[in-house]
Amino acid sequence: MSDSNSSADIHYFTASGSARPKKPKLLVVDDEQDNLDLLYRTFRRDFQVFRAESGVQALEVLKQEGEVAVIISDQRMPEMKGTEFLSKTVPEFPDTVRIVLTGFTDVEDLVEAINSGQVYKYITKPWDPEELKQVVQRATNTYQLMKSRSDELRRARSLQSYLTALYQISPRSQDVAASFQPIADAFGQSYEADGCVLQLIEAGQLKPEARATTGTVASDPNWLGTTPLAQQAIAEQRSQIAVNLASDEALANHAAYQDGSVNTHLVFKIVYGQDLLALVSMQWQQNPSLSSEDIEVMQRCADQTAIALTCIRCYQPL
Repeated sequence: MSDSNSSADIHYFTASGSARPKKPKLLVVDDEQDNLDLLYRTFRRDFQVFRAESGVQALEVLKQEGEVAVIISDQRMPEMKGTEFLSKTVPEFPDTVRIVLTGFTDVEDLVEAINSGQVYKYITKPWDPEELKQVVQRATNTYQLMKSRSDELRRARSLQSYLTALYQISPRSQDVAASFQPIADAFGQSYEADGCVLQLIEAGQLKPEARATTGTVASDPNWLGTTPLAQQAIAEQRSQIAVNLASDEALANHAAYQDGSVNTHLVFKIVYGQDLLALVSMQWQQNPSLSSEDIEVMQRCADQTAIALTCIRCYQPL
């Protein structure tokens, strides 16, 4: 039912980021079917290839499939030029690398697109398949580097956002119970979770009266204690991760997850010294894109929460 992560403090109920890497995604856009077929055959071995016959159709593909590593688009197409289509993808997918295929000398459009950072490179028709492969491989490497930097920046911002909120909450809290709701709110907001529960533990049991919730959760207020993740987190004093619950039939059919339409559930231990103080649970109805690095940063937030709760407990008025 479960896999063990290399970290001794985190346990994965479902497949984690250590699974076999997926092929990078490539979107090819051309109004000529023969060109689409040729591009598909050229790249299908190394990429997960999506095809579209127009810019409008390509935008729909992106809406359904999400971010891709590289887009190869013909320039001259009905309804929308390639550069116009590519410019529409920049706001939502800034890390995607864009390549234009052109058989014409659309110099002004291409130069403007390249100078504005919307196009990585343009290739003239007819193209050489091996040369195009090399260009796309370099583009993929560029995407992976940019994506890595963007993810590092996003993680740093989320961590900073939570720690700032936590350090503002701690001095104002008169007791542990008063701090729970703002901490739960800050945790959930920092990671855009659909639901977040922070619940105190006493004598190895979750305390029903010492709980704060935010966002979408199951209708039963005590649902967290019924979940295998929370039970195992308490028993083992390890954080528990379940991404894509649908991949585990036993978890997917659990009443609490069905009630809240939960697809991803993360339960982090809040431990100070040897004492398990509380659990923080985050739930998403859609599967977020979470790497092992994201989860490690969330655990760091939970560790800082343990320090904050201990300080509040020690210095609360007698």
